[in-house]
Amino acid sequence: AGSFQEAGVIQQAYSLNFPLHVVPASHAQCPAWSAFSVSSPAIVLETVKQAGAGPEAVVVRLYEAHGSTVTAWLQTSLPIKEAMLCDLLEQPLEGGHLPLEKQGLRLSFTPFRVLSILLLQSC
Repeated sequence: AGSFQEAGVIQQAYSLNFPLHVVPASHAQCPAWSAFSVSSPAIVLETVKQAGAGPEAVVVRLYEAHGSTVTAWLQTSLPIKEAMLCDLLEQPLEGGHLPLEKQGLRLSFTPFRVLSILLLQSC
């Protein structure tokens, strides 16, 4: 019911096309954990991958999926020491340094914008 944004069509499509896989584990109780979270349902975290720069670097790629202008927070439990916007070849963009804030990384999107972010982890 409602618009595709209100109906959660994008989230449902990802759930259908990329279902979670159950992996047997021990009976030990583990606390809930998430490597990344995004504060807006309009933003899709599409890719998380090791960067070509080395094992301490990660690239995340996000896009705005609702056709809106939105500011969102990307939060991570990884020990990040530096974050910067990068191109598709994972080269940092001039003036693309992103400040690390208590809430995470503040990201601004225009309709359907794709952002690639290079994250450097502390050792």
